[in-house]
Amino acid sequence: MNKGKVLLSKYKRPFFFAGIFLLALGTWSFKDDLFQISKNLDVFASVYKEVNINYVDDINSGKMIKTSVDAMLDGLDPYTEFVPESEIEEYKLHYVSTQYGGIGAGIFARNGKVYVSDVFAGFPAQKADVRPGDQLVKINDVVLEGKNNDQVSLLLKGAKGAAIKLLIKRDNAQPVEKSLVRDEIKQPNVSYYGMVDGNMGYIKLDKFLENSADEVTNALEAIKKNNPNGVILDLRSNGGGILQEAVKIVNLFVPKDVEVVSQKGKIKEKNFTYNTVSNPMAPNLPLVVLVNNHSASASEIVAGSLQDLDRAIIIGQRSYGKGLVQQTFNLPYNSLVKITIAKYYVPSGRCIQEIDYTHRKDDGSVVKVADSLIHEFKTKNGRSVYDGSGIYPDIFIKQERFANVTQALVGKLMIFDYATHYRLTHPSIDEAHKFVLSDADYADFVKYLDGKNYSYNTASEKVLASLKTEATKEKQFGEIQTEYDALKAKMMASKKNDLQLHKDEIKQVLEDEISSRYYFEKGRYETNFKYDKELAQAVKVMQDKEMTSSILKGDGNYKVIGKPVLAAIAKKTADPDSDDK
Repeated sequence: MNKGKVLLSKYKRPFFFAGIFLLALGTWSFKDDLFQISKNLDVFASVYKEVNINYVDDINSGKMIKTSVDAMLDGLDPYTEFVPESEIEEYKLHYVSTQYGGIGAGIFARNGKVYVSDVFAGFPAQKADVRPGDQLVKINDVVLEGKNNDQVSLLLKGAKGAAIKLLIKRDNAQPVEKSLVRDEIKQPNVSYYGMVDGNMGYIKLDKFLENSADEVTNALEAIKKNNPNGVILDLRSNGGGILQEAVKIVNLFVPKDVEVVSQKGKIKEKNFTYNTVSNPMAPNLPLVVLVNNHSASASEIVAGSLQDLDRAIIIGQRSYGKGLVQQTFNLPYNSLVKITIAKYYVPSGRCIQEIDYTHRKDDGSVVKVADSLIHEFKTKNGRSVYDGSGIYPDIFIKQERFANVTQALVGKLMIFDYATHYRLTHPSIDEAHKFVLSDADYADFVKYLDGKNYSYNTASEKVLASLKTEATKEKQFGEIQTEYDALKAKMMASKKNDLQLHKDEIKQVLEDEISSRYYFEKGRYETNFKYDKELAQAVKVMQDKEMTSSILKGDGNYKVIGKPVLAAIAKKTADPDSDDK
């Protein structure tokens, strides 16, 4: 300490003068910033005033302000946004709590009519035997034909305990009126939990909104009563939510006083490190986290911290790569602005943000973090992990893409409509986890499709169409037209066999949809478990204690996570015809 005082004394005068200079510079810079802000606001207000007074047509001033603010924020990142008073309630449903007064049913518009898409178990719609596929004709005597989703949703929502009348048409029967009483509808963060093969516990977490940690805690508590051999936390397609909820969930599996995540930005007061604060509920239970390329933000905090602490095995595909933290600030007239205030860093010190919004191209488009700027970090056990590109799984499972015919059947609602038809003709089915669509039922589905429009183009047809376009441009199509027509005819003949060629995956989506008509969301999960490759891999890994240990210790090929995948992607980009390894 004395040595420090001596050193300070030795440089007292130079530092004093430097301090005055820096203080003056800082004061000048602050004043200049204030002047620029005042100047720009004055210019904006003047432009707005002159346009509002002089523009040839009437102007919607609220809409114009919203457009201008959106344009201003659009140059920053997609997460910094202005929310006007008219959109506050919708914002809260998406980012704070999915709680509202209603009947517990989803809807969609189709050809000017309104239909029920989903019904949630235990709520008024289900209790009144409202079903997916039912047409909503009227709500409280208001005719719905021609109304959009937002208009109908507004009619369905209301205060808890308020009565609501629905006029419903099912199949070709006469419309029936149903009287319901609205209830408080709270969509859970945990949409499913239970036991799966190998006596493994399974928790599906859809979002990190209010009480998500409590819901995971309750699910884990119920699972532990079965003395599980391990737990699978499914974060696939979970877009994130509240950071603090993510920290609490990590704390269920990690000891007290361990760093989970830190946030760092330009304002020091907003820099913060989040540690676990209590003793864990399951400190030693084997754990797998499932992720995919739609797992983002808070999902990546959970997966990344558990990976960095060598507490869980991550299985699936590379996550989204959102390492930005937002905070909301209240504005006048019950509006708010959500601003990116920091980047977050998981325990190894890496930030997984993939898109560099600050350094854009000249045309304003964004770029990914360059490979040359990706750095290596170490997990607790010394495994190599990398920043700048999401969370790479310890075990990568290639995501299968449904065939074009399957996508067409889903997108054109053929699967949905057949499930509606099936529910009408089959009063009951087997338990969800046992339900399998028979070959006779599948043949009935194929017959059901006769005469219905579910047109689609195969990849081969797209290539052939491109060939015709290019050959026509080069005035060579006449020379190859005979061969072209013959090849097109063969493709059409082959296409007719697509329903049989892709029978297995079409049966899978049919079974999921049909099961949900009897057992709701829970049935959809339990029916699909037998097709879930990532889930099967999670069970397999935790049953193999030696493999689990090797992965978490970083033995052999498990020493490095991510970099070989980056190399493979680069190789694939350079040589599209190379085989996936």
